[in-house]
Amino acid sequence: MIYNSAAEWLAAPSRQVLLFGMSGLGKTHVASMLRGAGGWFHYSVDYRIGTRYMGEYIADNFKREAMKVPLLRELLMTDSVHIGSNITFDNLSPLSTYLGKPGNSQKGGLPFDHYMRRQDQHRAAEQASLLDTAYFIARAREIYGLAHFVCDSGGSICEVVDPEDPQDPILRALSQNLLMVWIEGSEAHTEELIRRFDRAPKPMYYQPEFLERAWVEYRVQNGLTETEVNPDAFVRWTYARALAHRQPRYAAMARGWGISVKAEDVALVKTAADFTSLIARALDARA
Repeated sequence: MIYNSAAEWLAAPSRQVLLFGMSGLGKTHVASMLRGAGGWFHYSVDYRIGTRYMGEYIADNFKREAMKVPLLRELLMTDSVHIGSNITFDNLSPLSTYLGKPGNSQKGGLPFDHYMRRQDQHRAAEQASLLDTAYFIARAREIYGLAHFVCDSGGSICEVVDPEDPQDPILRALSQNLLMVWIEGSEAHTEELIRRFDRAPKPMYYQPEFLERAWVEYRVQNGLTETEVNPDAFVRWTYARALAHRQPRYAAMARGWGISVKAEDVALVKTAADFTSLIARALDARA
């Protein structure tokens, strides 16, 4: 780790951290708070994915739908309108909408092979965006004069690396430049995330082996063909299993590559000083 003790962390002229864990436990909230406090650069991996690496895929998908409307088709063919996504740190809907859900097309689903292609695109984009982190650390210093850096990673980071491999190239690159910090949720947090997801199921990225097993298991249990699957029902069924699948992977990342903090403690962080103290205590606890 680049900081091996609380003393090293507190004395460091620049503090560089990567926050990881389940979506909904405060990564973006803390990163935004640090940015707002001044002196911190906020790098959002999901924003980078949706703009640098998948922006054209997303925009082309919008155009594909627009071409089905005669008026919009005419305007597009004459370059009379511009269609693009308005993705932001706080609104990643264009990215999740593009990922989609597999199942019945009449209910908004995608053919499974088409869906898997988009999943593969996301995997490559997330890996590349994580490897871009060092460039943005240098950019933050050289252009903006910001000493401190927070990487706001996506919930699927644990799916695009091998936490048990000490030679994993992405984790090695990240750990050489940032302190890896797991925001660890409790069972109560997990239950609340599941309830929230049930109310509004959203597309997300899954490890391909996990996803393929879930797709087969769900259809066998319910006696469904691919085109009979209700997309929302499938992702609701899959979500809790995905969280259980990710938990040991997050734990392995923290154990081998960084530290962990409790989500309930993160919820109490209101200032940059609070965050600095929280990380210092976690470093002391690990030592």
